[in-house]
Amino acid sequence: MTEQTLIEAARVSKAWPFQEAQRLLKRYPDGKPGGAPVLFETGYGPSGLPHIGTFQEVLRTTLVRRAYEALIGAKPEDGKTRLVAFSDDMDGLRKVPDNVPNREMLAEHLGKPLTRIPDPFNAGFDSFAHHNNAKLREFLDRFGFEYEFMSSSEHYNLGGFDDALRQVLRNNQAILDIMLPTLREERRRTYSPVLPISPTTGVVLQVPVEVVDAEAGIVRFTDEDGTVVEQSALGGMAKLQWKVDWAMRWYALGVDYEMCGKDLTDSVTQSGKIVQVLGGRKPEGLIYELFLDANGEKISKSKGNGLTIEEWLTYGSEESLGFYIFPNPKSAKQLHVGVIPRAVDDYWQFRARLPEQELDKQLGNPAWHLLRANGGFDNAEAPGAGDTLPVTYGLLLNLVGVLGAGATREQVWSYLGNYIADPDPAKHPELDVLVGTALAYNRDFVAPTLERRAPTANEAAALRRLDETLADAASDTQAEDLQTIVYEIGKDEQFGFESLRDWFKALYETLLGSSQGPRMGSFIALYGIENSRRLIAEALARD
Repeated sequence: MTEQTLIEAARVSKAWPFQEAQRLLKRYPDGKPGGAPVLFETGYGPSGLPHIGTFQEVLRTTLVRRAYEALIGAKPEDGKTRLVAFSDDMDGLRKVPDNVPNREMLAEHLGKPLTRIPDPFNAGFDSFAHHNNAKLREFLDRFGFEYEFMSSSEHYNLGGFDDALRQVLRNNQAILDIMLPTLREERRRTYSPVLPISPTTGVVLQVPVEVVDAEAGIVRFTDEDGTVVEQSALGGMAKLQWKVDWAMRWYALGVDYEMCGKDLTDSVTQSGKIVQVLGGRKPEGLIYELFLDANGEKISKSKGNGLTIEEWLTYGSEESLGFYIFPNPKSAKQLHVGVIPRAVDDYWQFRARLPEQELDKQLGNPAWHLLRANGGFDNAEAPGAGDTLPVTYGLLLNLVGVLGAGATREQVWSYLGNYIADPDPAKHPELDVLVGTALAYNRDFVAPTLERRAPTANEAAALRRLDETLADAASDTQAEDLQTIVYEIGKDEQFGFESLRDWFKALYETLLGSSQGPRMGSFIALYGIENSRRLIAEALARD
């Protein structure tokens, strides 16, 4: 496959990362002026610990970035694009998060910039924001993302935003004309684009501000103690209101692409108007739906509901997380442990299909984008494409479930020897990861509630037939042959199953303690015929 072939396919692909990248191509049909790299940005508010909702924005933006590089025939090392992960750590702490220690200490620092508040975790970081920024970067680094980390506090404090701040002060009234009509009457009376930092308390103030000298950066306001203060808004002595701050950043950094959640739709509109007033250009971007927890509620960093990054990786693989995030960004997704097993297996199914697909189908395959996300290949021939696992994650969970909460990694691998020729963890590292996550998933979510019901009379008769048939089967009978045995018993009218689905459901509920399960032939081959017969005996004993 030639590079030109990939470019031509990418320019007509309907996959959402390419649809987004095609908008960037229209923005710069001849490349960005002066040969500058196209700048992608993601934002993070470090008022709480990073969660998967934070990570997904970096992943999705990276997917668009790589799609854009494919459109223009560039490689990651060509420097045609940049990705900035920007932390809004100059924001004042509005409330104390529920899921952090030393909450009383944090309450004493409400209103101060996040980088000027002590680390409640006492983990040796300079501030609360530094701790949370580090957690975000650890995770992004683990996934191999190529990005540049930027701190809002550093840019404000070191003067990196001073020129842009002067531009805000010059256009203070024009910005007010945009923002005031969108505010309630009470809010209008105190609103200012600039938020000065109190020289006495260090709190980010929400007070009216008068621009004294835009070129010098001097503003006037009334401090919390009633003192009228005249001071610079530059060099970290002030920050901007959120929507103004976002627009200023687009202007100062020259951001070309930034996506955001649906809850920021209004912010995108107002910030887009403000950046034009400043003399910049609103970036391209996607507005995506939000993640929901198991109860259908929005995930919040401060509440700590939903899944943490660490929790997903305890019970599933890195690739499965990316796979779950990839599809339909404009549709809401529930994010809880129950979605993990299917995400793991679906990822491997899509990855296995890659080599047999035509190029247009490959470009719509999530595995193609995820394998490419860290710049790991230059064309559609992805390393790892077509790889498969010898057993599914669902089958592993069923195996671990019958072994019980005390199952060990060594036990699981001994049973895998019934199914694969070389049951060596070193030869199957990706499977070994899943063995560990399956043990954790079973320990925390399956074993505590596992209940195998007694079979009904007709189910018991069918189970006895299955036991008799297995007794005559060779120990090395193949999974497909075992599946045929199970299938034929379910079809036998004497057992009274209305459909094969009822027979399989009975097997799952009586033998595995689950309403759903694997191909039983595969499970019997993996668990072993004699062990499977013992499961049947235990089920019949409950009758």
